[in-house]
Amino acid sequence: MTVLSLRGRLLGAGAIAVLVALMLAAAGLAQLFGTHVERRAEAELSVYLDQVVAGLAADNGSLTLANAPADPRFSRPYGGLYWQIRARDQLLRSRSLWDTELTLPDDTLLDGEAHRHRMDGPEGSTLLALERSVALPPGLGGGRVRAVVALDAGDLAAAKRAFVTDMAPYLGLLVIVLIAAQWAQVTVGLSPLHTIGQRIARLRMDRAARMGSDWPSEVQPLAAELDELLGAREAEVDKARARAGDLAHGLKTPLQALLGEAGRLRQKGESAAADSIEEVATAMRAHVDRELARTRSAMRAATSRADAALVVQRVVAVLRKTPDGRRLRWDLDLPVGPMLAIDEADLAEALGALAENAARHGVLAVTISVAFADHHAVICITDDGPGLPPDRIAAMTQRGVRADQSGPGTGLGLSIAAEIADGAGGRLALQNTDAGLSACLHLPIAP
Repeated sequence: MTVLSLRGRLLGAGAIAVLVALMLAAAGLAQLFGTHVERRAEAELSVYLDQVVAGLAADNGSLTLANAPADPRFSRPYGGLYWQIRARDQLLRSRSLWDTELTLPDDTLLDGEAHRHRMDGPEGSTLLALERSVALPPGLGGGRVRAVVALDAGDLAAAKRAFVTDMAPYLGLLVIVLIAAQWAQVTVGLSPLHTIGQRIARLRMDRAARMGSDWPSEVQPLAAELDELLGAREAEVDKARARAGDLAHGLKTPLQALLGEAGRLRQKGESAAADSIEEVATAMRAHVDRELARTRSAMRAATSRADAALVVQRVVAVLRKTPDGRRLRWDLDLPVGPMLAIDEADLAEALGALAENAARHGVLAVTISVAFADHHAVICITDDGPGLPPDRIAAMTQRGVRADQSGPGTGLGLSIAAEIADGAGGRLALQNTDAGLSACLHLPIAP
């Protein structure tokens, strides 16, 4: 199941909320409009009812409507406006009713009181009716009459539908505007999270030391906790480095004593035992020196800077004076670029180990190139030797593993280069190419 992003959840929930709110608003507005139209219609019917009652006259003992309302719908059969008067045994009605009689509900009306009804009308229509009971004066024969004026309610429903139809495009535009405003609000509101990701990436690449305090109040506690965690971790790492350095320093004195003991054995004529002790002590001292170098490298990595081209030139200048270096051609591709976040001595040691290994196995030439990407540099040293079996490439950076067991060496060169690259926040990659074995250092660029 795919989990939506926080942005997607907020936008989806907001869009649904906007649609539901506007649908409810549209329904409410339509209802209000319908109520308003009915009120206007009722006011119009009240005027017509007054006209009908005021137009009553006597003609030879019978009631007539001398002055009928002027609206032509009263005169057109089923025209939508109707009036009807019932007085004693007499029924008067508008021409629009044609042969239909309005059936009024049984209710009690006070004199002059008007009642509103919904009733059935001609041809199955529904009418909105206004009814009034009026006491006639003696000149009109006395008694009471029941007058009613009605309007086809279908006209009101049609007006309500027309209102909703006219309102729909504006509601659609409002939906688009509100969703766009919500998208902008979500984008602005979530921007600190994107900034947090960028700041953490800078921390990982040693381009920043802390999260800082320039955060919104809701995010500041998280940034403060991260800074506290970074401080605690740095303190632990510093203690571990100090303990490693103390251990390495503590081992140097016993190793020096072993070398002195080997010298005394050689003076006594026990050269074989002396050579064995010196070989072991020398290897152990190389390890100790390396651990001391790693400790120093890690402690100064945050502020160290190195020019890759300059360090490569120095390393090659030294190797050209060695027997292996003199017999090879050194092809250098060293463009001008930014400084690397590594100590010059550490970089020289790593490049020296890789270049010495390339000189030992190269046939005619060694190529050294430097390339720069957005946040890192790649320094590749390629020899034209036989390369390595693919199944041994991954093991070659392990301590003490050697490609050629017949020659001299401790097998520490590639592992030392890998450890230096790792300590600086980079890595060492080995691969066979068409030209030979290529050893590439990936190192971060200094801020």
